[in-house]
Amino acid sequence: MNIIRFIKNWTLPIAMALGVVLYFVYVNIPFLEPTKPFVEHAVAVIQPLLVFLMLFLTFCKVDVSELKPCKWHWILLLVQSLSFVLMAVLLYIFPDMPPRILVEGAMVCLICPTATAAAVVTGKLGGSAAHITSYTILINLVTAFLVPLVVPVIHPQEGIGFASSFLMILGKVFPLLLCPFIFAVLLRYLSPKLHAMIGRYHGLSFYLWAVALTLAIAVTVKSIVHSDVSVWYQAGLALVSLLACAFQFYVGKKWGSKYSDTISAGQALGQKNTVLAIWMGYTFFTPVTAVAAGFYSVWQNVFNSYQLYLRRKEEAGLG
Repeated sequence: MNIIRFIKNWTLPIAMALGVVLYFVYVNIPFLEPTKPFVEHAVAVIQPLLVFLMLFLTFCKVDVSELKPCKWHWILLLVQSLSFVLMAVLLYIFPDMPPRILVEGAMVCLICPTATAAAVVTGKLGGSAAHITSYTILINLVTAFLVPLVVPVIHPQEGIGFASSFLMILGKVFPLLLCPFIFAVLLRYLSPKLHAMIGRYHGLSFYLWAVALTLAIAVTVKSIVHSDVSVWYQAGLALVSLLACAFQFYVGKKWGSKYSDTISAGQALGQKNTVLAIWMGYTFFTPVTAVAAGFYSVWQNVFNSYQLYLRRKEEAGLG
């Protein structure tokens, strides 16, 4: 029982450590070399499936009438948009500045939309899953508009125009975000009893997310290990992503506290869809930039683990 309690209490750190260990064990077993293409394909299928299931379980607990914008949404959207645009202006004015890669890394970390699974952690921390879901939809739209509008000015690429970039980003995120929501809403009206029964098991979404996190950390480690960036640049990108992570959690919680929604706002701004951020780094910037997003994944999950630890202590004190 002590082992089970330990695993439940430290699910996220265990999932992160497991992702790192599994990656290094797998790549260092020679006879598994031929299986790599199949494993990569399996991960590409399993990850979205896990996200779909965890969001479906979470949305079965969310009241559709609560999915509407609130005041802090607009403030945080402005924070993300302005910080991204200001850094782009800096690169436009000083295109040959030495720390250009670090600035680009910060840009990816700042504009990256909220993780689709953020509602799961928010609910576990006692925040509003409905509020963060609404923000997730809004920031994905903003990101899909701003990235193809701004990035070509500072990082032009042939064959990638605004329309194609916009649709690429929406295609990456919205099916995974909207499909579980639509299924949950349909189930609520078509079979209320089944919907209510599934809603009682929404806590399982946290453990599904832990499995998804193990895979995401393994993918993150792979992107860092296979990067051609020097150790010094990797250290710089790690620091930049750490500062971006701390800044966003702090600002989100600060503004959220003004509207009695500290947890939801903090997770909305701080917890990022880092798999999407890595993809954006490769697609719209350079593979080097994607390393910052990889490190961000580590920082945000370390902080989430700490928050869950504090939450358990608070609940134990109340108990």
